[in-house]
Amino acid sequence: MQNEQGEGRVLKIGLPKGSLQESTFRLFNRAGFYVAVNGRSYFPVIDDEELDPVLIRAQEIAKYVEQGVFDVGLTGLDWILETDSDVHEVCELAYSKRTIRPVRWVVAVPKDSPIQKVEDLQGKRVATEIVNLTRKFLAERGVTAQVEFSWGATEVKAPTLVDAIVEATETGSSLRANGLRIVDTVLVSTTRLIANKQSWQDPWKRQKIENLALLLKGAIAAEGRVGLKMNVPRDKVETISNFLPSMKNPTISPLSDPNWVALEIVVEEALVRQLIPQLKRAGAQDIIEYPLNKVIP
Repeated sequence: MQNEQGEGRVLKIGLPKGSLQESTFRLFNRAGFYVAVNGRSYFPVIDDEELDPVLIRAQEIAKYVEQGVFDVGLTGLDWILETDSDVHEVCELAYSKRTIRPVRWVVAVPKDSPIQKVEDLQGKRVATEIVNLTRKFLAERGVTAQVEFSWGATEVKAPTLVDAIVEATETGSSLRANGLRIVDTVLVSTTRLIANKQSWQDPWKRQKIENLALLLKGAIAAEGRVGLKMNVPRDKVETISNFLPSMKNPTISPLSDPNWVALEIVVEEALVRQLIPQLKRAGAQDIIEYPLNKVIP
């Protein structure tokens, strides 16, 4: 039996299988959870006995969360809208399969296609996985087209099988590689942590979900950032602080030598290669760069 603190309770969580799987596992690992799966199993192991994860396609997670099969799940805004699922959105988690960029669902056509704008799709054939969203997008623009579900390999279907496709892309490189150009954007989508509405009303489950959201958001906030720590002459602190980028103000701590202080900041990793030479020339010493797993505002 569970006690008043919820001991013995478990939160059922749906994790996306497929293109988002590895990036989701990496995110959980950075957030402090060890998650792994053997081979083609749909049941990952996780080092938190209060979490019961199941791998399933992202397209299906929102409906299973709505129905209470899962208490909570991670899926894209695109699939929440496409399946018209009634769920509680806990938070946005801006990561995707390759980058931290959002996914764009775009209308794409062959480079030499006469189609230049969405209105040119009138009476045309369009293939996509997001049939409902595409039909709504076209209807809002007064366009009537034949929209058919694509079971995969959508990028190779135009122009042989269809006139245009609506496909997800992060960088557009795959579309270009397949000789396609983008006409318009249907939807910009990011991953969301969603909860079943009844589960969200349960005090223990809600607190567990909120704790999970805090750690996952912290892991995303740390993406691309590092910590820099250095020793600085006290009379150089103001000069150095003036050109230091940081989340707020640098942390300054006294050293046993009254003429020196320790200074610490969190910065974008891409800035470090320019920053370290500047710091050295300005008088900083013993500069240390270290990775970050989580940044909690």
